[in-house]
Amino acid sequence: MKLTGVELRRIRMPLVSPFRTSFGTQTARDVLLLRAVTDEAEGWGECVAMSDPLYSSEYVDAAADVLTRFLVPALAARPRLDANAVAPALEPFRGHLMAKAALEMAVLDAELRAEGRPLARELGATRDRVPCGVSVGIMDSIGELLDAVGGYLDAGYVRIKLKIEPGWDVEPVRAVRERFGDDVLLQVDANTAYRIGDARHLARLDPFDLLLIEQPLDEEDLLGHAELARMISTPVCLDESITSARSAAAAIALGACKIVNIKPGRVGGYLEARRIHDVCVANGVPVWCGGMLETGLGRAANVALAALPGFTLPGDTSASDRFYRRDITTPFVLDGGHLAVPTGPGLGVEPLADELEAVTTSTEWLPL
Repeated sequence: MKLTGVELRRIRMPLVSPFRTSFGTQTARDVLLLRAVTDEAEGWGECVAMSDPLYSSEYVDAAADVLTRFLVPALAARPRLDANAVAPALEPFRGHLMAKAALEMAVLDAELRAEGRPLARELGATRDRVPCGVSVGIMDSIGELLDAVGGYLDAGYVRIKLKIEPGWDVEPVRAVRERFGDDVLLQVDANTAYRIGDARHLARLDPFDLLLIEQPLDEEDLLGHAELARMISTPVCLDESITSARSAAAAIALGACKIVNIKPGRVGGYLEARRIHDVCVANGVPVWCGGMLETGLGRAANVALAALPGFTLPGDTSASDRFYRRDITTPFVLDGGHLAVPTGPGLGVEPLADELEAVTTSTEWLPL
């Protein structure tokens, strides 16, 4: 293909309720979408960077800037383009994995649409539906938490993830276990909120038979995670620490994790996400697909990825109404605790014109 232009579109998506984690509270998402126009087809990408550099060093304004000034022009210089050529073309520019992932996603969608191939089949999916978990934010009270968890279980979610931080960890987990029993698949996510000195405290979570504790320590502290893994019986899962197949291999070799959360936006795109999956499968390490409050575009791609054989744990691929009253695509609806894998060309979904226009705050066309 030949890239002829890229549209950067900012949209604002209000959340159905505030979502609080150890690094802050979100009430809406400021989302950067990309529409890649080629001489053969158009494709959509979604940048998962947040408004502020709290979860990672990336944020939406910076992503828009680096795409405009560096990344899109680098692709424009290519006489012919396919998705596998995106990462090598962008490699000279350090970091900015979320921006790179969005651009690769748009090119990949365009390429697959032109050829009539679904993303799931391209990645190597082996299932036509995936089990879905849900991420539950930090609440103001245990009672509020129990009401929320009960609602998600009633809706059919097959796994519950509780966000935790110092002061909100053992007691919320205990309360959920006591109310809903040991059969509920339950895990926790600290988003780097603890230090190795908290190991004895985190060991207090061991009796609750958790699937995993996700990213308890700083993202750069692989040795600390390896030490913690020897001190607690709850399996350690890494999220923010995993930025590539190489970093996943290193973490596994060090014994820093027994499980890996793969977020395509965090690792530079869906092709690198597939490589991380392959590394983990080769080492007998289960993976699951994390979420970044994606719209239906990113959700469609995540569901396709989660259908690969190594994704043996339910991911954060929740239904559209978990976060949004109105999505920009046809909504993803939970069916028996599962979501169907899109079967159409590319992402298998595209924005609904009226819904997209209603939430658009700005657009910029980058002609090439």
